[in-house]
Parts: sequence; structure tokens; C-alpha cells
Amino acid sequence: MQHNIPRPAIFHRSGPLRGIVKVPGDKSISHRSLMFGALAVGESRISGLLEGEDVLATAAAMRAMGAKIDRIGEGCWAVHGVGVGGLMQPAGALDMGNSGTSTRLLMGLVASHRLTATFIGDASLSRRPMGRVIDPLSMMGAEFNASPGGTLPLMVTGLVPAIPLSYRLPVASAQVKSAILLAGLNTPGITEVIEPIQTRDHSERMLRGFGADLTVEVAGDGVRHIRLAGEAELKPQTIEVPGDPSSAAFPIVAALITPGSEVTVTHVGMNPTRTGIYKMLEAMGADLTYTNEREVGGEPVADITARHSVLRGIEVPPEVAPSMIDEFPVFFVAASMAQGRTITSGLDELRVKESDRLALMATGLTAIGARVEERADGLVIDGSGGEPLEGGATVKSALDHRIAMSFAVAGQHCYHGVTVDDVSPIATSFPTFETIIGALKS
Repeated sequence: MQHNIPRPAIFHRSGPLRGIVKVPGDKSISHRSLMFGALAVGESRISGLLEGEDVLATAAAMRAMGAKIDRIGEGCWAVHGVGVGGLMQPAGALDMGNSGTSTRLLMGLVASHRLTATFIGDASLSRRPMGRVIDPLSMMGAEFNASPGGTLPLMVTGLVPAIPLSYRLPVASAQVKSAILLAGLNTPGITEVIEPIQTRDHSERMLRGFGADLTVEVAGDGVRHIRLAGEAELKPQTIEVPGDPSSAAFPIVAALITPGSEVTVTHVGMNPTRTGIYKMLEAMGADLTYTNEREVGGEPVADITARHSVLRGIEVPPEVAPSMIDEFPVFFVAASMAQGRTITSGLDELRVKESDRLALMATGLTAIGARVEERADGLVIDGSGGEPLEGGATVKSALDHRIAMSFAVAGQHCYHGVTVDDVSPIATSFPTFETIIGALKS
């Protein structure tokens, strides 16, 4: 899972991008399908699973705790679960590679099982704070021995029976919400998460699909009260994973900024908690059309066609941030080539992702000729008016897959090539990225 040998790559301007592509399966749904399948009694079948390094880390961890997980074809997996409460003591440390989602959600699972697990990861993951998950899980009775600053390596010892909790999220975080709900599966009584700002709701949708007794009540002020009854019995499911809307954003933005381009991305997940990027691009004037709209496994999906567009700068409302938090790096690329000024705020979360994404994007975009002001909680970008940026620089990815892909997209509309110092992290979420971008140029 460790990225020890950097692999630099240069991305050039090469004319219009055209074609029809399919991106890998949704990363969030892929993680959860493996975890929930491992907690069901019987065999679950998954198709369209993202076979990136992050998801494979989840599969390896669930195997280490007793589930039988087999790859039976491209993107097709069979999971024989052990039942809620049936996880076993892993023989060694669980290597999470670069995956914060795997780590935080699995910490929740372990918190209400009678076992001790040690979590390790790569250099990037080992810098990411885990305190926001440690705090509520400690209230449920789990014990933690973390590295200084609440980081990995980290040891969790679960408590059985755990203590049911009513917890109001201090920050919008689907990972914290999901960790608490997963701990609640093996906890007697009602576990409640109070969510002032809605985040992606894949856990709620999928837990109900697997048979958990989960309810969501929305108060008059919009605050969501999510209640889960333990001790749950999950039933095996057949799951079709839609294309990842975060991954789809990269070829879509590449098409929008590259003159003469028209790209269709098929079978993209359109969960309304994940589509902020597309709404904001449309607000900038993006030519996006949605066809073949349907529902797959409780999740809305569609084909998205993007055509080169004259984009205009906008001010992004802070409340939109949770629905596009992973897509801001490539959104910043679009803004750097728009007409006028784009203003973003309320993005403190981007400082504690796989990297400090605000700082890295500000530095990298400035290096390739964009006009960027970095603020404490966002970026202000004065666009090029649709003209190519200068390019010609080497930018740092800092082990962050989305930073690497964002500058690869930027290179499609720069006078000189953009070199990304290490593209190997892209394999964590989008192993076919370079192949797909290359195919759109031919």
C-alpha cells in the first residue's frame, strides 16, 4: 500500500477531447458494500466495485477480521459475512494505505466488538487527524492508543456491550457519522447521530438496504436526526455500484476547459448529497446534459455529457461544500480558466484531507500561471478568461490522488506541459485515469 517510488508524468495540451467513457465505481459505496457485506450472514454479490488501492485496503482488513471476500471477475466480488458481532481478532496490523475512509469507518466497527486492532497507513494518512472519530467512539466505551496528535499508528480496543450514544456532529463529516452508526450496529439500544448540515448519505441508504432498523427525521430547522437500533441483523444483498461522481468530475472539467471537446461519462452516481460540483459548474455556465436517468440499488444514476463552455466566475455558497468537498481541487482548475473572479469559503476541511488541498492547489495553480489568493478557509481565483494558462512548471501532489489528477486536467489547457511530481497516488481511487484521458485525445 505504500508509495515508495515517485512516478512523475507530464500532461500536455493536445487538442479537443472526445469520446464516451466509464469511470470506476463510487469509492464511498464500494467501501461500505464490502463492510456491510462482511457484517451480513450469508453471501453478498457486488458488481462495479472500485478496484483501487483504498478499497482493496478495506477488503484486506475485513478478511483479516474473518470475512471471506473473493474477486470473481472484473469489478465483481463475493462477500461471505460473519454477522454483526462476529468480527475476529486480526493477526497483525491493518494497513490502510492512503484511505481515511477505511480507517475511520473501521475504527467504528472495531469500537463495539471484543477485539483490539492496530491501524497503520502511508505517510499521508499518518498525518491525518483521527480525533474527531476517537472522541465519540470513546464515549461509547472504546479505548484508543494513538500517536501524538491523534494520528496513526493507532490502536483501538472495542467494548462489548458498547454504550449507546446521542451525538451532535461538530463538523460536517460523513466519515464521523458513519463510524458512529457502524459502532451502533453491535450496540444495544438506540444510537443517534444529529447532523446539522447534511453530508453524503450512502451509509443510511445502504444500512436500510441491508435490513438495519434505521430512521431519519428532519426537524423544522433542517437538522437531521439519524437513529439506528442495535443489535442489528444484516441480510446479504446484491449491489451494483454506480460510477463515482468525484472521479467523473475530472474528465468532465477537462472537456469544459478544452476548446472543441465533447465527453460523455456513463453510469455516474447522482446522489443529491454528491452533486454539488455539477451544480456549481452549471452556475458558471457549463454545458452539461443528463440522459438515461434511472435508479440502481437505491442510488440515482445518469450519463453526463460535457461540452467545452465559456465559464464565468461565481461565489460558491459555503453550505454547498459538503456536497462537493472532494471535487474542489478540480473545481479550482475550472475557476482558474473562467472569466472573472471565483470566491470560495468555509473550506477548512480541505486543510485536513489527504493533504492541505487549499495550500497545494494555491501553490500549484500559481506556479502554472493562475492568479490565486489563498485565504484561511478558501481560495479567491481570478480566471484567465478562457485562455490557456502558461504551464511549464512541476507541481507537487503530496501523495494526494485528487491533487495529481487536478493538475493533469489543468495540463490539457496550458501553453506548456504541466509536470506532476508523482502520479502513483492516483491508483488509490482512479487506476484507469491516465488511460481514459489518453483515449479521449485519440
